[in-house]
Amino acid sequence: MNAKDAQIAYKNADCIFNDAEVQRAIDKTAREIHTKLADRDPIVLCVMTGGIIPAGHLLTRLDFPLQVDYIHATRYQGGTKGGKLNWLVRPSVSMKGRDVLIIDDIYDEGITLNEIVEYCSSEGADAIYTAVLVNKLHGRKQGAKPDFISLETDDRYLFGYGMDYHGYLRNIPGIYAIKDS
Repeated sequence: MNAKDAQIAYKNADCIFNDAEVQRAIDKTAREIHTKLADRDPIVLCVMTGGIIPAGHLLTRLDFPLQVDYIHATRYQGGTKGGKLNWLVRPSVSMKGRDVLIIDDIYDEGITLNEIVEYCSSEGADAIYTAVLVNKLHGRKQGAKPDFISLETDDRYLFGYGMDYHGYLRNIPGIYAIKDS
């Protein structure tokens, strides 16, 4: 895959949610998070790399004190199929006795998110909440449903707003699906 191939995929993809629809969904999620966590002094963990764009948009809408850190654990490593979870970076801030909000781009099967939740629990977090930009609707889920979901979609390969296609297109302002073959 190269930039030219990515551009062709983008040009031929189906727009599932345009930028305005995504922004409205993020606004709603931010209000829900504010209601739940505004007085809890949370640590917000961005799951790299896909969570960086949803986290950036959410964080600017949360007008209460919080700490931000990141975690880098991935199953995809630029591909389109998930494998074994690979831990690249663990958070640097202590979670002991704290509430934690984990923000990721997508809840597909739940394997990555569930392992991160287990890690935060083992590090002594008092309460752990999860937020995702997109929840794929299918029957292959493992573990608990995220606490905050901005959008839901059919089970298609998505890109944009943090989600990539072979390492490209995370930056696209909207959520797109690769054409079905």
